[in-house]
Amino acid sequence: MEFGAVNITGFKILQTNSAEFRQFANFWRKADNKRQLGGDDHISADAALMYDGTKVILDAFNRMLNKDPNLFRNNFRRGEVYNNDSRGIDCRGAFRWEHGEKIIAGLKATSIKGLTGQISFDEHGFRHNFSIDIVKMTINSEMTKIAQWSEKEGISLVPAKYYRIPTDSQILNKTFIVTSILEEPYLMLKKAEKGVEAEGNNRFEGYCKDLADLISQKLGINYELKLVNDSKYGAMDSQSDSGWNGMIGELIRKEADLAIAPLTITSARERVIDFTKPFMSLGISIMIKKPVKKNPGIFSFMNPLSSEIWMCIILSYVGVSVVMFLVSRFSPHEWRYEETLTGPSITNDFSLYNSLWFSLGAIMQQSCDVCPRSVSGRIVGGVWWFFTLIVISSYTANLAAFLTVERMVTPINSADDLSKQTEVEYGVLRDSSTQEFFRRSKISVYVHMWEFMNSRPHVFVDSYREGINRVRESKGKYAFLIESTQNDYVNERLPCDTMKVGRNLDAKGYGVATPLQSPLR
Repeated sequence: MEFGAVNITGFKILQTNSAEFRQFANFWRKADNKRQLGGDDHISADAALMYDGTKVILDAFNRMLNKDPNLFRNNFRRGEVYNNDSRGIDCRGAFRWEHGEKIIAGLKATSIKGLTGQISFDEHGFRHNFSIDIVKMTINSEMTKIAQWSEKEGISLVPAKYYRIPTDSQILNKTFIVTSILEEPYLMLKKAEKGVEAEGNNRFEGYCKDLADLISQKLGINYELKLVNDSKYGAMDSQSDSGWNGMIGELIRKEADLAIAPLTITSARERVIDFTKPFMSLGISIMIKKPVKKNPGIFSFMNPLSSEIWMCIILSYVGVSVVMFLVSRFSPHEWRYEETLTGPSITNDFSLYNSLWFSLGAIMQQSCDVCPRSVSGRIVGGVWWFFTLIVISSYTANLAAFLTVERMVTPINSADDLSKQTEVEYGVLRDSSTQEFFRRSKISVYVHMWEFMNSRPHVFVDSYREGINRVRESKGKYAFLIESTQNDYVNERLPCDTMKVGRNLDAKGYGVATPLQSPLR
């Protein structure tokens, strides 16, 4: 099993160092597959436990028969099984087998050594006094014991064994050519100090430079770092002698011994060169121009509540006013008898206009000259006051949040949003693994995106810097599909005018590349 940059820990119940296991392994290795199915150098934990279980049953019955050879004589007659002088074994609880308790006692008394270590049972029939090894994978893809668990002592740590990477004679006393590409923050030209001129590998700095130094130190080799001639990562190129350009082509043509760069591991590249396990995990992400703050409009005061709620409030206002008008018309308590110069008159304060004014005053939390005097009118007014209290409280709370939180409108939130529109163009780095991803993808969304980009060749860029600058200068009309690590790095750097949206489109990794069959692989 191969792995990289991953701590793999497991449990092992097989006691491979015991004499019982070695004896069984010798037989199992020589076993005839036709007679013993599965004969091989290895045995699974399930098979080992089954073997030990069978061994426990045989040991228990052997001890019982040695003690009493005639124990089962009356139970087997002319090929039939009898229990308590009755043919057959009744599995119901009221008719237990007459030797059942003896067999259980014999199994509990078992104490043998098997493939999984010491096998013994407590009074309840549970296995005890056994141990389990805790193992982990080494750099050589081997399992090494780091601790042991037992029922009595718990976990006991085993002193760690340190492995040194073997050094091949082919890599000693040799200077290797390492090809890379200028890309922040992986590899950058170091700013020269006054009066000091940087030479050789000291001209560079960055993540890949530090990684190259670490590899050189671990393997005890020398290296010379150089930039790729055509400033490309590597893609198929029919015009190149090796069929590939960029760093991949230099490795194929043996112009370089190593490629230490943000070089994505792909199946197409692995056919022509070798990769180490990923030293960094990432995925394709979307970079867009960070939207500017939206200026408040004339009707921004309506933002705390949705348009549906505003419509319901207006309808409620009109409805309550009409109900108040009708209730006042039918209730005698709302009518007043007055003597005037022209004679007696009967009036009602709650006309339609006054009813609308009363309801509006409640919404605005203001008083009104007219008030209902009838019981029915006061009930309608009280319900309306309570409703307006809840609405005004909710509106005030949401308004405070809208005033304190800066809202920015993002036109694109995912790859699906990009594929469904044409106003915002999007592109990738030319001759890159990202371009190859969209070219080979069978997912409908990505296929549609590739058709869009392929029909507009101007959306492709020749470098990450060109793509990032295009995002910044496009005023939100261009999105750049870029590796997530690079996206995160640029977004945190001045002038901080770009942002990442949506989740990653895939999952992949950066790896160190070597020519096929290289001693450094």
